[in-house]
Amino acid sequence: MLAFAVPARAADDSSAALNALVKARLAEEAGEPAAALSALATLASHSPTLPGLRGRMLEQAIEAGDLAAARSAAATLWQGGDRRFDAQLVLFADAVRKGDWKAAQGYLAGRADKTGADAISRLIQPTLNAWIDLGARTTNPERHLLAANVRARPEPALALEAALVQLAGGRTADAIAITDAITLTDRTSQLVALRAAATLDKAGEGAAAERLRKRIALASGGREDPLLLMPDQPVSTPRGGIAHWMALLADGFARTPNSSPKISLIFARSAYWLDHGDWTVRSALVEALDHNGQPQEAMALLTGGRRAMPPVLDMRRAELLADAGQLAEAAKLAESAAAQEPPVRSLLVRFADIARRSSDPQAAGRAYSRLEATLGTGDDSALRGTLLIARAELLLQAGAWDDAQPLLEKAVALRPDDAAVLNFAGYSALERRKDVKTSLARIEAAWNLEPQDASITDSLGWAYFLTGRVEEAVPLLEKAQRGEPDNPVIVEHLGDAYWQAGRRFQARYVWRAAALLAEAEMTTRLETKLRDGLTPATTAP
Repeated sequence: MLAFAVPARAADDSSAALNALVKARLAEEAGEPAAALSALATLASHSPTLPGLRGRMLEQAIEAGDLAAARSAAATLWQGGDRRFDAQLVLFADAVRKGDWKAAQGYLAGRADKTGADAISRLIQPTLNAWIDLGARTTNPERHLLAANVRARPEPALALEAALVQLAGGRTADAIAITDAITLTDRTSQLVALRAAATLDKAGEGAAAERLRKRIALASGGREDPLLLMPDQPVSTPRGGIAHWMALLADGFARTPNSSPKISLIFARSAYWLDHGDWTVRSALVEALDHNGQPQEAMALLTGGRRAMPPVLDMRRAELLADAGQLAEAAKLAESAAAQEPPVRSLLVRFADIARRSSDPQAAGRAYSRLEATLGTGDDSALRGTLLIARAELLLQAGAWDDAQPLLEKAVALRPDDAAVLNFAGYSALERRKDVKTSLARIEAAWNLEPQDASITDSLGWAYFLTGRVEEAVPLLEKAQRGEPDNPVIVEHLGDAYWQAGRRFQARYVWRAAALLAEAEMTTRLETKLRDGLTPATTAP
């Protein structure tokens, strides 16, 4: 927050400064960083020494992707002794862009460690120092990475990054010695290995690349990580190496729960300023922008351009479109992105999710059919059970209980200890008053497996309500409502149970709360209950 004090100038100048400050704050609150930056620049022309001004300009320039403005603000802060982390990365990236390796090294080393900085320093310094030394033609630039990859704390990603540095420096045999001996232990090492394999291919070492790819497949265990689905792109220059490493860090921070979106964004912006043609870099910036509450800017990175987007990025755009409410367009794009041969399961799953959100049962059915076709005999019982449930849900939405019921039974037989399968099968039958005894037993079994799950707790409470066990239903529904207080279905169930238990005042209070959360059909039913009380016709389905 800027602390504004009107400088001793003419009244009209003071008025202009105050006006610019107000505009900047409004633009920031509206999530319009370019407009905020413009207003802050106007403010700086009137009050250049205003406390906190250059820091806010730097932050808004990073959000807006304005390198020139970011560089100017960062330089002012740096020269004034405020050597903050975002200023350091901006100035470092700018020096790398210019090939000024001495300046890049100076910026990297020019910030004293502060509380909490050590962990990030360990992530960036060995790799960036190695690529800087390669750019500066220093002997054995990979030494920084090999020194950090100590036996007591092995870091296969750093060893592979050393191999990339060696490949970029033309030392292919040394690089192959590393890649042939490597054991991949985590996601980052798999992602660096992917880039190393592409770089080996470019160097004409296809056999070594294939050996490394087999290790990636073994380590990933068939998991189709979005970044592992990117097209092969070698890393062959210091600038590209620094960009790819910053992108991996940005992606990791963006996917870490409760992490600061500002950290992932500054890494991703720096990477993009260095190499906007790298698909991993683009993906990292998309995730960072979305994490920072800038979905429109994220979507813009996935729209247009001369090159066709990789299918995994088209799917990401489809998800952003769906989040923005453009569901029909999202489903169409998602189906196109998933139309690969051989099929990619993770993309089909994401397509099915978008089709379901779009209320397009035909498209969802096509996704489920293609997914089923990817399953071999005895393959992945969890996914097979999920598909059976998903297909049954589509049939239930169409009112086809007789067609859905066999699928539900197959799912239960396949996954008899899966709480989600038991709950869905039991509740689907119970709400249609089918085989109440078996349905109730399945929901009880699901609750015994997952007693903290609010949805399953709601199912059991509602099952007791429907079978006349109201006194047992109420505490379960209260627990479910505490777990998901914004779920209108659970809230309505609790209101119905209160009414049936004779707690009429509480019932009306809860129904009113449910009405604030409900959609149209439920709202009409709740309004009728609030007026007339609970009847068989207005009991929740």
